[in-house]
Amino acid sequence: MKIASYTPEYRNQVIALILYLQNYDNKVNLSLEEQPDMADITTHYLSDNGGFWLAINDQDMVVGTIGLMVEDSQYGILKKFFVHQDYRGTAAGVSHSLFATLIATATQKRLQHILLDTPAACHRAHHFYRKNGFTEITRAAVPLTYDYPDRNSLFFVRDL
Repeated sequence: MKIASYTPEYRNQVIALILYLQNYDNKVNLSLEEQPDMADITTHYLSDNGGFWLAINDQDMVVGTIGLMVEDSQYGILKKFFVHQDYRGTAAGVSHSLFATLIATATQKRLQHILLDTPAACHRAHHFYRKNGFTEITRAAVPLTYDYPDRNSLFFVRDL
């Protein structure tokens, strides 16, 4: 398994993985049309000093994703953090590797905070974020305005 920066050759695999995990694993029921960032990852993540990384297995299949949108000199937004169920857990290390890549990049870019939104029903994700230094904040306390597809979201922040 390797962590690699996004390239368009993986576009269809990324979309398929994210939609599958959102809609079948997490039961959020979101369409591709509700998530314009997925249709053009290069513009939404890579062109604005952010990043988008993939976990790719030995069969060249995308098994995980994570994105960083840089909103200003202080804040980055963690987006599209998904890992296929067969690659979750400490033993696999996929979540940790993707997350470490994002944090290293955010630190290198001298960001001071990472924000994220996650569906209220995704309790496993909430546990991961809390375990990794994030604190839940209210929607009113979110210091930036940005798009997030699931309107029943919880918000978290981590200081770097």
